[in-house]
Amino acid sequence: LIGSIIWNLFTWYVAMPSSSSHALVGGIIGAVLVSTGSTGLNFTGIGKIVLSLIASPLLAIFSGFIVMTLLFMLFGRFAPSALNGRFKKMQILSAATMAFSHGSNDAQKSMGIITLALLSGGYISTFEVPEYVKFLCAAAMACGTALGGWRIIRTIGGKIFKLEPISGFAADLNSSIVIFSATLLHLPVSTTHVVSGSIMGVGTAKRIRAVRWGVAQQMLAAWVLTIPCTAVMGALAYQIVLWIF
Repeated sequence: LIGSIIWNLFTWYVAMPSSSSHALVGGIIGAVLVSTGSTGLNFTGIGKIVLSLIASPLLAIFSGFIVMTLLFMLFGRFAPSALNGRFKKMQILSAATMAFSHGSNDAQKSMGIITLALLSGGYISTFEVPEYVKFLCAAAMACGTALGGWRIIRTIGGKIFKLEPISGFAADLNSSIVIFSATLLHLPVSTTHVVSGSIMGVGTAKRIRAVRWGVAQQMLAAWVLTIPCTAVMGALAYQIVLWIF
C-alpha cells in the first residue's frame, strides 16, 4: 500500500494519470518477492490481472469509437448548440453511472488488500470483507474523488481531446459499460486507463488528429512503468518497516 500510495502521489504531482490498480498489483508483487520469494506469488492470477488491465483500455478505445460514431449518426443533423445543451443534462446521468461503475471495481481492490492483511495478521479467521472495511474504502474513494486536484482533471478533460457535452457523455457511457462488464466478470481493470481509452476512441471518431497523441504516449509510458516502479517501492517499504519493527 505504501508503494502504491507514493506512486499515485508522484503521478498526481506531475499531472500524469496513472493506474491505482497497476500500482496496487505492483506493490503486492514487490512486497511478496522480498518477504517470501517467488513461491508466494500466484503467477496465473497475476497474468490474468495484467491481461485484463492491458486489454481494457484497448477495448475502451474501440468501443468508444463505436459509441461516438453511433451518436453522430443519430444526432448529427441537429445544430451543435442545441445538441450540447441537451447533452449537458444527460451527462449528469452518464457521470453518475460512471461513478457507480468506478466504485464497483476500484474500491474492491483496496478492500481485498486490507482484508488480506487482516487475515495474514490473524485479525480475522476467514477471507470475508468486514463491514467497516467496506465503509472506510467507500468513504476514502468518495473523499478522494471529491477533493482530487485539478492536475489530473485538466489532463483527462482537456489535454487528450477537447471534450464537448456530447463527447463527454459518450466517454462516460462507454467507460461505465466497460468497467461494469469487467466487474460482472470479476476482472480488475484500471478506471484511469478505461476512461483515457474511451476519450481517445471518442476523439478518433471525430477526427484522428483531434487526439493529442503526444500526451497519449506520455500516459502509455507511465502505464508501462507503474508495475515495476511500485514493485520496487513496495519492496523498499517492506524492508524499511521490517528494519523499524
